[in-house]
Amino acid sequence: MTDPYGFLKRPRRPVPARPVEERLNDWDEVYAGQALLPLVSEQAGRCMDCGIPFCHSGCPLGNLIPEWNAYASRGNWRAASERLHATNNFPEFTGRLCPAPCEDACVLALNADPVTIKNVEQAIADESWERGYASPRPPDRLSGKTVAVVGSGPAGLAAAQQLTRAGHTVAVYERADRLGGLLRYGIPAFKMEKWHLDRRIEQMRAEGTKFRTGVDIGPDLDATDLRRRHDAVILAVGAMEQRELPVPGRELYGIHQAMGYLTLSNRAGEGDYPASPLSAEGRHVVIVGGGDTGSDCLGTALRQGAASVLQLDINPEPGDARREAEPWPTYPKVYRISHAHEEARGRGGTDPRLFSSATLRFEGDADDRVRALHLTEVEPTARRPRPGTERVLPAELVLLALGFSGPRRDSGLVEQLGLTLDARGNFARDTGFAAVRQERPGPARPAAPDGIFVAGDAGRGQSLVVWAIAEGRAAAAATDRYLTGRTTLPSPVSPTDRPLVA
Repeated sequence: MTDPYGFLKRPRRPVPARPVEERLNDWDEVYAGQALLPLVSEQAGRCMDCGIPFCHSGCPLGNLIPEWNAYASRGNWRAASERLHATNNFPEFTGRLCPAPCEDACVLALNADPVTIKNVEQAIADESWERGYASPRPPDRLSGKTVAVVGSGPAGLAAAQQLTRAGHTVAVYERADRLGGLLRYGIPAFKMEKWHLDRRIEQMRAEGTKFRTGVDIGPDLDATDLRRRHDAVILAVGAMEQRELPVPGRELYGIHQAMGYLTLSNRAGEGDYPASPLSAEGRHVVIVGGGDTGSDCLGTALRQGAASVLQLDINPEPGDARREAEPWPTYPKVYRISHAHEEARGRGGTDPRLFSSATLRFEGDADDRVRALHLTEVEPTARRPRPGTERVLPAELVLLALGFSGPRRDSGLVEQLGLTLDARGNFARDTGFAAVRQERPGPARPAAPDGIFVAGDAGRGQSLVVWAIAEGRAAAAATDRYLTGRTTLPSPVSPTDRPLVA
């Protein structure tokens, strides 16, 4: 354990980000080169002997946070790496991308500042690679069973790595030209540089996992043929059905889905284009949607040199303290500032978000290009427009960051495999992550065959990277049990689990 009085002796000190004016001029990570090990070890020492570590309940992976905090506080990075990787396949991803609900569940958060768990996690993961502790772990023997994993996002990669290490022959199918799913094309490099992803994929290749890019299961390769080729299939295709904004003027040029905008920017970073074909440079940009994707668009537009950027959030501005309806250790809806919001405030002095705002219509010019967005304030509960609050914003580029409503409807997977959708449009599954059969199959809609499992956003709906990894690990355990009759793989979550969020 760490010093039980460490939290009384040392205040919370997060690892500092690079200065705003520096990072706005490049695409490097916000924390590039900032993992200060003495500071991280000191902060890990604030983890106290709390008896019941509620940080475990805040993390769907069940990360052994007090254990690796203790090792990090003493500079024992090998032991810390072992305990971290015991529950998390990709801590270098979660240490950069997860919003850290574990910190809000920290016992110190009851009446003080929580441990900087996310900083410690990232430092351990990076030191693990730097010191050679993350070497490939190929299986001692092969089972003779084959598994196809459809999708190479965090859920698919986690499932594939777990099953490969268990001795099964695993092939990952990815419809894009590069591996990684949203980690590759949806997450900007300033949040996670892509070499972290490439390095982990090379580790998986060395362990024996096979990868097939440019293969869209459903349109390119019939899913029933894929099932016949393998002993089991895991569907980890994500939730990529983008929500729309059905208001007048939506058809105007210059209004785009946020994910398409981010994908082009990331492709430019990969060298596909000298610069993004869809750039915010010199334009007045409005982002519709107040979530993480909208924040990613904000940071991207600022780096591209937008003339101005505003982000619309239909929700009211949260307060600084927990509400009674969100008691500890839940993840509260409080006022938070992302790195992109900090960058926008540094440039303009104010928060770029307009809370309690909804779009009424778009206005175009003579060439049918968007030039303005009409918005209104809305009531905090019913979200009804408030009379007399309409205003007009200049808008030359509008990005729709409204979230997702389940897997792609045009993939053909539902029809080919006889899958059932749940009430939210996700692939339905039972408590063992197995795909649910259709109740009344017909000749064109056969019942889902056994051996098909669903992991990640495809079954849960859009969620956090930490949930995707946890679901990938759990689906791998279910698949291993199906193939062999038993499993020693950990199963950290159930499909019925829900995050501690009110």
